[in-house]
Amino acid sequence: MKSFQIPELYKSSIIGGIKEKRRQKDKLKKDFTPTLLDFGTVRFLISRHFGFCYGVENAVEIAYKTIDENPNKRIFLLSEMIHNPDVNADLLSRGVQFIMNTSGDQLIEWESLTSDDVVIVPAFGTTLEIQQKLSDIGINAYQYDTTCPFVEKVWNRASAIGQKDYTIVVHGKPSHEETRATFSHAKQNAPTIVVKDMKQTVELAKYITGEKPQADFYTEFKGQYSENFDIEKDLRRIGVVNQTTMLASDTQAIADYLKNVMREKYHVEGLDITSYFADTRDTLCYATNDNQSATYGLLEKDADLVIVAGGYNSSNTSHLVELCEQKLPTYFISSADKILSENLISHFDLHSKSEKVTENFLPNKNTTTIMLTCGASCPDAVVEAILLRLLSFFPDTKNVDEVVTQL
Repeated sequence: MKSFQIPELYKSSIIGGIKEKRRQKDKLKKDFTPTLLDFGTVRFLISRHFGFCYGVENAVEIAYKTIDENPNKRIFLLSEMIHNPDVNADLLSRGVQFIMNTSGDQLIEWESLTSDDVVIVPAFGTTLEIQQKLSDIGINAYQYDTTCPFVEKVWNRASAIGQKDYTIVVHGKPSHEETRATFSHAKQNAPTIVVKDMKQTVELAKYITGEKPQADFYTEFKGQYSENFDIEKDLRRIGVVNQTTMLASDTQAIADYLKNVMREKYHVEGLDITSYFADTRDTLCYATNDNQSATYGLLEKDADLVIVAGGYNSSNTSHLVELCEQKLPTYFISSADKILSENLISHFDLHSKSEKVTENFLPNKNTTTIMLTCGASCPDAVVEAILLRLLSFFPDTKNVDEVVTQL
């Protein structure tokens, strides 16, 4: 796989060393067991896969290279390049400006841009409508395009099934930049609808089977279907693709559910189902698959708590949190600064969508075991800082370099 030039501030000799040792021992990535760092009074179980993925490293390299190569130009990002506060803060400190926020709300008006400006497309990609806006201004949207190739793979899959007269069902978060981009590209080739979860999928199925009146569809799914969507004819043949960072098990469950709905409605078996349901393979990116598989492997072990690091608006990270909190006390933090003391931690609650402070998050026992992982947009340096911060609360521990060397 290609090697990227990543700024030193995002790297970690400790975490990088752990990853390299695992790569050497498991080149085919078949072993999802975590790495054990035993410091005596505290033990860390480090997930097999985590941190910057191919798409993120590609985006980071392009963004910083663009800044270096355009010292006298105004540089803009359509929105956050990736969902990590450290990376986005550093880009802002270097003079980069965001045109929109992650919800698509305008921060800088299009009219203020000129053909001399540089605009970077984030890793999530962008819509065809925004590409046209940039073109009208005289800006080439493809010159500084950091769109992840695995996102483009989904667009290609959607195009392929759309050209075969299937309606495209996108499993994703409707407001997420990637899903908005995928929706835009998909609807150029076929009628398209977004479902955010199984609950919405079940309701969509009721329109397929006729259990709910067709007129209700346009209110219930407002903003989630393409223009001129015809509820009567556009749900006769469907295929499922997804936002690349969704839970694999959720996407599979949604596809299986809709496939079964079509099978029962049209009374077909075997390969005949392809007349009504497209045979699409999974469109999660490799990193999402690896990170989720590694998290399952991590959770097969015993521990006292889990720390998950990443941006609070990171979809792939939030799904790792969802997996972990099913088994253990889980603390979702953006950086080591959120560990306020050995007794207090400020962490993000996915359910209330807000930060809260928890007391006594570290157990009072002779040996504490902590699981540690992060999302695909989190720098290794952040994970190292969290590891060292936690380690500082435990006396008489072994030397870090010694423990890593012995792996």
